[in-house]
Amino acid sequence: MRNNITDTIQYIGVDDTDLDLFESQYIIPNGISYNSYVIFDEHIAIMDTVDNRKCAEWLENLQTALNGKTPDYLIVQHMEPDHTGSITELLAHYPALQIVASERAVKMLPQFFEQVDFSQNTIAVKEGDTLSLGRRILQFFMAPMVHWPEVMCTYDSTDKIIFSADAFGKFGALSYDEEWACEARRYYFNICGKYGGPVQTLLKKLATLDITTICPLHGPILTENLDYYIGLYDTWSKYEVETSGIFIAYASIHGGTAAVAHKLAEILRAKGAPKVSLTDLSRDDMAEAVEDAFRMDRLVVAAASYDAGVFPPMHDFLHHLQIKGYQNRRVAIIENGSWAPSAGRVMKTMLETMKSIEIVAPTLTIISRMKQSDLPALEALADSLLGQ
Repeated sequence: MRNNITDTIQYIGVDDTDLDLFESQYIIPNGISYNSYVIFDEHIAIMDTVDNRKCAEWLENLQTALNGKTPDYLIVQHMEPDHTGSITELLAHYPALQIVASERAVKMLPQFFEQVDFSQNTIAVKEGDTLSLGRRILQFFMAPMVHWPEVMCTYDSTDKIIFSADAFGKFGALSYDEEWACEARRYYFNICGKYGGPVQTLLKKLATLDITTICPLHGPILTENLDYYIGLYDTWSKYEVETSGIFIAYASIHGGTAAVAHKLAEILRAKGAPKVSLTDLSRDDMAEAVEDAFRMDRLVVAAASYDAGVFPPMHDFLHHLQIKGYQNRRVAIIENGSWAPSAGRVMKTMLETMKSIEIVAPTLTIISRMKQSDLPALEALADSLLGQ
């Protein structure tokens, strides 16, 4: 566990390895970290709190760090409860504490804490405002819709640190040593994926600052090779391709559609496709499927027809892509039906609501089970996906 960021900034966050679902929907096999920091100067500032489920552990970390000192400020960068859930307990210990937050966040405080009178405890800041702690000055940069409208980031020019709120965060507790990009990508596209434009705006602001350390609200503190992390965020938020490859997402009831999907993958690999990945939407992690769809430049959706529509796992997947802003990709459609195939029509209609989606024509229709007579059409579809 990381303790000191610098000689005067201490990490006081906590790991949560007991939580099964982040935001009650995202599987987190390695837990999550709730990051919080204390800045020591003539005045002492706490950077965010943590989820109430870990409040006791966090307060112990805070009081150990303070060693009898009294904090002056709490900087609230994001109002989501996993970062503000311990505010009432904090104020009970330090009732004179001043809460520094964006104007929108200050207005939101009573929505979460109806029983607390914040009228004497808040300082609302706007773009470019500063707060002097003594030797150092904190500067605030608004980051609306990354990924809530009240979000802001805080820059410490003394130590060249950006406290980046949820930006550059990842799934996974800090007690787990794992590669950053995979879980950061899954986190980004499922949490912030819809908001590429606001993320681009924030990246342009960060480009004007001299930054040597990124301190997010989830995941590890980033201190080396920052161009790598910022570069990935730039690619992701522009909806550009990170990996050239074909992602096949299938939703199969009795295995017939799954067989077609796997056969297509076999054909693509035989024809030299550099990367082909498959997911079973009925069983695999939906958040990871969304991540892979954004990561690669080509997508194949294969689904059974169901109740004159499409099998629900596929509908759920395409709905996730819709709400996360999926765009700028080539997509092929495979439908399966035994008497009145309908899945292709529904999938095509959903895809057409998305921006800059090139649908590979025609839709490939399978009747109940793949047959030898279907193989030429599968070969032709593979050629179209490969540009052959």
